[in-house]
Amino acid sequence: MQHLPFAPFRRRGTTGARARGPRRAAGGLGRAAALTAAVLLTAGLPPGPAAADEPGTGAAAPAAIGPVNYAVAVDESGSLKPADLDRERTAAVRIALGEVHPASTIGVFGFASADNDSQHPVDEVCPPTVLDAVGRDRIGACIGKLHSRAPGEGQGTDFPNAVLQGVSRLSTGTDPATPRVLFVLTDGKLDVSDSPAYGDPAHRAAAGEEALSRALAAARAAGIQVWPLGFGADIDRAALDRMAAGGFQDGCVNLPDARPRASVVPDSATVGSALETAFAAAHCLRTTPGSSGRPPIDLQVRISPLTTVGSIVVDKGDPQVTATYFDPSGREITGTTTDPVSQFELSGHNQSVESLRITDPLPGQWRIHLDAPADHRAQLASVSVLWRGALRSSITMAPPSPRAGEQAVVTLKLQTRQGFRITDPQDLKDLGVSAGLTGEGFAPVPIKLADDGVAPDPKGGDTTFTGTVTVPATATGRIKASGTLTAAGLIADEDRSAGTLVAPAVPLVTASLTLDGGTDRRIHPGDAVAGSVALHNGDGVAHTLRLAVTDSSAGLLALEPGQIVLAPGESRRVDVTLTAGGSKAFRGLLDRSDLRLGGKATLVDTSDRDRVLVDSPLSLTVTPPPTFWERWWWACLITGIVLVVAVVVLLTLRRLRGARTSPAGLSLLLLDADGRKVGQLTATAGTGGWYEFDVVGVGGPNPRIVRRPGGPYRVQRNQDGGAVLEVRRQARSRLDAGHPVPLAEGLSLDIAAGRRGPAGPHRPAGGGGRPPAADQPPVSSDYL
Repeated sequence: MQHLPFAPFRRRGTTGARARGPRRAAGGLGRAAALTAAVLLTAGLPPGPAAADEPGTGAAAPAAIGPVNYAVAVDESGSLKPADLDRERTAAVRIALGEVHPASTIGVFGFASADNDSQHPVDEVCPPTVLDAVGRDRIGACIGKLHSRAPGEGQGTDFPNAVLQGVSRLSTGTDPATPRVLFVLTDGKLDVSDSPAYGDPAHRAAAGEEALSRALAAARAAGIQVWPLGFGADIDRAALDRMAAGGFQDGCVNLPDARPRASVVPDSATVGSALETAFAAAHCLRTTPGSSGRPPIDLQVRISPLTTVGSIVVDKGDPQVTATYFDPSGREITGTTTDPVSQFELSGHNQSVESLRITDPLPGQWRIHLDAPADHRAQLASVSVLWRGALRSSITMAPPSPRAGEQAVVTLKLQTRQGFRITDPQDLKDLGVSAGLTGEGFAPVPIKLADDGVAPDPKGGDTTFTGTVTVPATATGRIKASGTLTAAGLIADEDRSAGTLVAPAVPLVTASLTLDGGTDRRIHPGDAVAGSVALHNGDGVAHTLRLAVTDSSAGLLALEPGQIVLAPGESRRVDVTLTAGGSKAFRGLLDRSDLRLGGKATLVDTSDRDRVLVDSPLSLTVTPPPTFWERWWWACLITGIVLVVAVVVLLTLRRLRGARTSPAGLSLLLLDADGRKVGQLTATAGTGGWYEFDVVGVGGPNPRIVRRPGGPYRVQRNQDGGAVLEVRRQARSRLDAGHPVPLAEGLSLDIAAGRRGPAGPHRPAGGGGRPPAADQPPVSSDYL
C-alpha cells in the first residue's frame, strides 16, 4: 500500500457524481486526477492552489467522467505469420468488447507500407464506431477484415503513417474533452526502405525517423496518448519507448501506471492479455484475470464489490464455442435477463470473443460454462473482467474537537459505495492514501496514515488507516482533517463533510455516547440497539444538539432522538436507540452472506457552530433476519412432540377398540327349533371389523353356517361383552351366550361362552326361536 505525502490535489473537471441509490453506479465513467476521501471534518475552506501542468505535456488532460475515443493500429507487414495476425485481431476485439462505456468509440486499421503509387500504407477496416449494443455486435466482423500483406501489396512497417492515421481519426469531428488513445500493435521495427515517399533509398531510414517524430508531435498536440505493444524477437524496445513518450503524457490519474508506456511480450500468444492490461491502464479501468481451459469447462472470474460497471470478456478461441453465464447466486444470466438493480448486455456471442457488460453487477465469483462440438474443442479459452469501481471513506478524529496543542488520532475507514466495510484487501491494490490537517491560524500539517497494526493502528490489513496529528498551538476556529485516495479505476462516489472547531481549554458542553454491546456488534434488520448519551452543559444558555448516523447509505441505520435540547447548567443522561432498517432496506444485500456495515455516530452542537461532540465509528455486522424456524424452533419442537404423542394415543385407542370389537374367535352356534346345535363356525377377523356369513340348507335336514363375504348376516363383538348380530338392511340385535337370536324357519343363532362372560344353557326358542328378553332390546348402532 502506497502512502503519499499530503498535498492539495488538482481538479480539472468533474470527478464524481452523487450516487442515486444503495447499488446505483456513480454518475459516470472516466478519468479522475485523485479521489477525495469521503469525510472532511469541516467544509467551506478554500481549495488549495491548482498544480501547474508538467512541462512538455501539452494541454491538460480532460478529467470529465465519460467515454474514451481510441484507435487500434494493427501491423500487417510481411513478417507476420497467420497465427500472429489472428491473435492481433482477437486482441483488438477483446478491448472493443471490454469497453465499459456505451458512448466510447473505436476505430481499427491495419498498416504496412506503400512501396509504389498504387499501394496504401494504411487499410482502414473499422471506421470510428460507437460501442453501443449495435456497435459491439458488429465490431468483430470488420476487425476480421485485417489481413497480412502479400508480396506486391507493401510489406514494410510504416509507423509514421500509422500514427498520422490515428491522429486524423481521433481528432476529426470529436470532442477534445474526450480522452484520445492510440494503440499500436507490431512485431517489428520501423521499415520504410522500399517506400518511395521517403526519398532516395540511402536516406529513407532517417526520413522515416523524422516523419515519426513529426507524427508523434501531432499526436501530442492533439492530446492523443500512444501505447505501443510489441511482440516477437525483432522488437526495438527503445524505439517503442520513444513512441510512448512522444505522444500526450497526462494519464487518467496521477500514478505512474496510468502514463503511456510501451509493452513487449515474447510472442503473439500473450498479445490479447497484454493489450487488455494496457487498455485498462490507459482507460482508468481495472482488469482481473480469471481461469482458462479448453471446453467443455467452467471458467471462473471474480467481480469486486467495488465494481459499478464491468465487462466479462471471454476469449473462446473459436466461434463455435458457446458460453453460459452464472452469477454468484447460481442464476443464469443472459442479455435479456431482468433485474431490479443490475443491467446486462451480451455482445459477440457468434464470434470467437464475446462479452457480458454489466452495470451494478452482483459481486463475487462468476462462472462461465463453455461448451463446443467435439471437433471445436482444441483452442484454449480464457476469461477476464474489465471494470471500474467506486468507493467511499469515513474519517474520524478522537477527540472529535481537540484543543490547540493536543494530539488527536485520525482514522480513515474505506467502504464500498453503499457504505459497507471492505473485507478483501485485493480490492484496494495500488491504492494511495494520504491525509492532512488544515485550518485557521496554521500551515497545513501532513498526517501519516497506516494500516499496519502498529499503534495507533489497532489491526493491520483491515482497510482502516490510522495516524496521529498534533493540532498546532496557533490553531483558532475551524480545522479539518481530510484524506486523499489515489488509484486507477476507482472514483469517489460523493463528497461528505462535517464541521468542527478547536476546543476551548475548558469545554462548555461535553458528551459521551454508549451503546449496549459496543459499536462493533451483530444485528438483524429491524433490530434496535439501546444506548445512552451522558451530557453536561456548563454554559449559561441552552444548547441544541443534533444526533445522527453519517457515512452510511440512507435508510440502513438511524439514531433517535434526532435532537436534544440541553438547558443551561443541565447534566443528564438521555436514552438513545440505534435502529437498523427493515428487511426491505437490506433487500438483495443479505442473500448470500452477512454484511459488514460502516458509518459513524455523530453528536453536533448546533448552538456552537456545529462543534462535534461525539464522532464514534460504527462497525456492525448485519445478519439475515432469523427464519421462522430459528425464531420458533422450540415451540415447533414442543408442538411436534405433543402431536406425536396424541397420534400415538389415538392409534393405541383405535387399536384397543378394534381388538375389543373384532369378531375373531367368536364361536357361532346354529340351533334348531328345539335348541339343539346343528351347526358351528368359528369367526375370523372379517372385513371392516365384521364377520359376514350365511345359513344354507334352511328347511332341509342339514342346515349349516358358512362364511360368505357380503352375506345376509354379519357379526362382531360388543365392547360390553357378547356380540352384535346384524341382518342386512334390518335392525341389529344383541347376542349373548345362552340367549340365541331367531333367524328363520325355526333356526336361531347363539355364541359359545368365552372369556368375556359365562355361557348360559341353550334354551328352546319355541316355534321360531326365543325372542330377546324384555331387558335386552334390539341393539342399536350405538353398540358399534
